[in-house]
Amino acid sequence: MLKVILADNQAIFRAGIAKVLAVEDEMRIVAQAQTAEQMFMALDKFKAAVLVVAGGFISDFNSVAEATNNAKTRLIALADTGEAASKYIGAGAHGVIYRNVTSSALVDCVRKVARGETWIQDVAVPSELTENDMVGMRVRDRLTAKELRIVALIVQGYKNKEIATQLGTTEQVIKNYLRNVYDKIGVSDRLELALFTIHHRILAEAAAATTAPPVPTPQNIGA
Repeated sequence: MLKVILADNQAIFRAGIAKVLAVEDEMRIVAQAQTAEQMFMALDKFKAAVLVVAGGFISDFNSVAEATNNAKTRLIALADTGEAASKYIGAGAHGVIYRNVTSSALVDCVRKVARGETWIQDVAVPSELTENDMVGMRVRDRLTAKELRIVALIVQGYKNKEIATQLGTTEQVIKNYLRNVYDKIGVSDRLELALFTIHHRILAEAAAATTAPPVPTPQNIGA
């Protein structure tokens, strides 16, 4: 049995990875950590084959590499878009994936890293839009700006009540919006929504842009 530990402070993304790996007969998720302390305790307790940890989960990534080395656990870094894989490989990671990783690539990475190989997700951008990009673009164009904002907050792990507070509305209104979003995309719950968004780059980028801080301009600097 290939034992895996997941460490990421984005609960819904962590749950999505767990859902993908759990269907593989030879893989077992033995721990999900949302704090560094939980991660180090799990490494010591379970002696897992693989740790998948978000790059920004802990400031000192070298300490994670040292801990996994001591536990004889192979290390996969979950990087953010735009980060160089070499940053993590140089720090001791055996594999690097990004938040837009597909289910098949994730499973492939875990298997190969567990076997002692090094695996880095190919992030080369094709010259033409892929079918995946086209689906993401079509869904993006179906959603309103507010719906995209809600999608972005769902991916970040916010609950309906927290989203309502951020948008200055009620929890029931957010539920109504979510029902419309589910219908437009063809998903049944917030986990499926988050996974769909993450796996369609153009949609994920559009959603993320709705929560990004404004770019400073001469007019709003110091305002």
